[in-house]
Amino acid sequence: MSTTREPATTAPADEETGFTAEERAAMKERASEVRAARKRGKAKADPEPEVLAKIAELPDADRTLAERVHALVRESAPHLVPRLWYGMPAYALDGKVLVFFQAAEKFGSRYATLGFNDVARLDDGTMWPTAYALTGLGEAEEARVRELVARAAAAG
Repeated sequence: MSTTREPATTAPADEETGFTAEERAAMKERASEVRAARKRGKAKADPEPEVLAKIAELPDADRTLAERVHALVRESAPHLVPRLWYGMPAYALDGKVLVFFQAAEKFGSRYATLGFNDVARLDDGTMWPTAYALTGLGEAEEARVRELVARAAAAG
């Protein structure tokens, strides 16, 4: 499945803060997530329904990719904990985000992103990718996502 997106324009950065409107909105979402986590306290509430609800809110193309990424992560590394991170689906080990999905719509991009944080330890020599552009997920891409997530989860 491949979708072509028109390059979106992102609002110019605010001269005072240097952040775009999209970046400020993401920071506000992250602050809300932190407040909600504190409010929950040590309660072990399952965060997956919140992640699935956020995925359901996405535009069609992003939602289709996010749903598939979610399923692939849960299949490949069921011990990772789904959570929201800057308002987007992410998957953590011991409280640290290893892998995350960023919708194209989030920052007005022409593609969604599957990213890995440094704790994923996907090191390959002296230079390697930490994020992948997603416009579709066929069998080959799904196999690559499974492999990367399994490696990241084992290394994390």
